[in-house]
Amino acid sequence: MATTTSDGRKPSRVQDQVWTIDAVRDLGVTTDIETAGAILGIGRTKAYDLAKTNEFPVRLLRVGRRYVVPVHAILKLLGVE
Repeated sequence: MATTTSDGRKPSRVQDQVWTIDAVRDLGVTTDIETAGAILGIGRTKAYDLAKTNEFPVRLLRVGRRYVVPVHAILKLLGVE
């Protein structure tokens, strides 16, 4: 049986994740903007809004229509290198 929220949606796995420093490091070299936003406490819609206006708190790379976030930049912002 699948778990759903009160409005019928499946809960987001990324937002429900507990983001320890080791979990962030385990992402590899880059991650997607939704995951980066969840790590930084930013929701999906706000993360994309910030990216579109070049205000996302860490450097983003645009690859086609996708945003890619260097994990090193997230760790640096969090004061962990």
